[in-house]
Formats: sequence, structure tokens, C-alpha cells
Amino acid sequence: MEQTFWVTMKDGTEVFVRKWYKSNTQPRAAIQLSHGMVEHIGRYHEFAEYLVNEGFVVYGNDHRGHGYTGEKQGLMGYFAEEDGFAKTADDLYQITEVIKAEFPSIPVFLLGHSMGSFLVRYYLQKYSKNINGVILSGTGYFPTVQSLAGKQLAQMLPPKQESKLMNSLAFGSYNKKIKNQNTSFDWLSGDETAIQNYIDDPYTGFIPTARFFYDLMDGLIQIHNRKDNKQIRADVPMLIISGDADPVGNYSKGIWKTAHMFERAGLKNVVTMLFTDGRHELLNEKNKEVVFEAINNWISQSMK
Repeated sequence: MEQTFWVTMKDGTEVFVRKWYKSNTQPRAAIQLSHGMVEHIGRYHEFAEYLVNEGFVVYGNDHRGHGYTGEKQGLMGYFAEEDGFAKTADDLYQITEVIKAEFPSIPVFLLGHSMGSFLVRYYLQKYSKNINGVILSGTGYFPTVQSLAGKQLAQMLPPKQESKLMNSLAFGSYNKKIKNQNTSFDWLSGDETAIQNYIDDPYTGFIPTARFFYDLMDGLIQIHNRKDNKQIRADVPMLIISGDADPVGNYSKGIWKTAHMFERAGLKNVVTMLFTDGRHELLNEKNKEVVFEAINNWISQSMK
């Protein structure tokens, strides 16, 4: 079954939430989802239904500037006037609190994809004691000097206008290694139906504002902060999954750098899985069932 509701955040922003569950059943754990950039939580329906059938309850929200949350805000691709990345990550924590209020006795795992994984990494720096484990999907490693340059450029642009320049700098090269390209979104998945669904979805693939990119770069700088990563509890279970053909993870190089960064920060339970020929959206890949099962197995192991 599926239920939708709104949660009002500390600054008054209303955030749209979906819950997938089996009625009259006590779930073995809760899985909280954090979606990626220029998409929405509705795209995770198939994965959520799989998890429900495996005994979990699943929650996920449309981030600020995305989906129904962005629509209600009145501006897509825009987090907030200030501290947008931090506020969006704190929204996740407030939703964790909603989950714990409803299910106080079960573990909560947080899965973030792409930009959603960056938000989860920020969340971990502040709230790792409040979560039982995390899955980072389609994440990456970004040198701070690169993010600082992007932040400075975004700061010079009109904050509430969509920025084709920043969008091109962020995504322009992602298709370059794909032969026989059909669309500019081929880097997302090798499944042509999944790509067409993305193109046809009115809530995906839009161009964010300059302020969004400013906030995103601000967030990327923060999540690579060594001192703050050392605040993450050492025993938090972490699964990092990526396709080895994902440009966001620099074709696996950035994935290993990220895993090693967390290990240097003191984390003792980091597992990395790379999927051969997998592109950016593993949950929408041709072999998605294999990915679903790998995530389920890891969560089950982490609960023992």
C-alpha cells in the first residue's frame, strides 16, 4: 500500500512524503530514501514495492525544489534563500524522526542516490547516532578546489533563474564515453525504457537555478571536510554501490576514493560494490533485480 502526506519543516517549508507499507504487518526495518537531482521520490516506486515485499516499510520525500515539494514552493530547482543544502539534509532528519515516532522499536536505514547520497553524507556528519546504517548509490568524490570554483561562478549568476551554464558544466561531459548515443540522458541507464520514462516525466530533467548549484557546491565542500567526517560514529554500517560506467563516480575511481575517505575518517564497516557496465541509476538498470537483492542482503546482514 502507499500513503502520502506533508511534513512541515522548522522554517515552515512543507515537504511531500510517500510511505510504502504492508497493512497490519510489523516491518523488520524502515528504509528511508533520498532521491537525486532533478527527479522525485515517485520514481522509486518499484524498488520500494520490492522492499515492502521483503518485510520493510519505506519512506521517501520530494526534496526542496523537486517534485510536489518544489511545486508547492513555487520554484523548481531551488532549495532555499540561504543554507539550502543544510536545510534539505535536515529535512531528512526530521523525516527520520517521523519514522521513529511511528515505529520506535525497529532499525532505520537511509539510502541516498546521487545528490541524495551527498545529502545523506551531510546527515551522517550530524546525526549518525540516530541511524542504523546507510547506503550510498551513485555517489562521487569531488576535490574541494573544483567545488569552490563552481560555487564562486554560481554566486555571480541570477540566483532564481535556471542556469544552463552551470547545468552544462555539471552534466555536459557525462555522455562522452557512451557509444551510439540516442539521448543526452543515456548516461543514466542502459535500459532504453527507463531513459524514455525519464524523458517523458514532467518532474525530471529540468534545469535548476544558479542558487541551487551554489548550494550544491557548498554541500560538496562540506561532505569532504575531514574534521566533520571524523564526527561520524565509527561503527555505522555503510554500503557504497555504483556502476563502473557511472561518470558521477568517475567510472569507479571516485567510488574507491570515497570509500577510502570514510575509512580514513575511522569508519570500520564500509562495503563497496561495483556493478559491471552499470551506469548512474543502478535502481533503473537492466539488472536492477540483482541490485535490489544485493541491497536487501546487505541490510539483512547489517541487522544481525
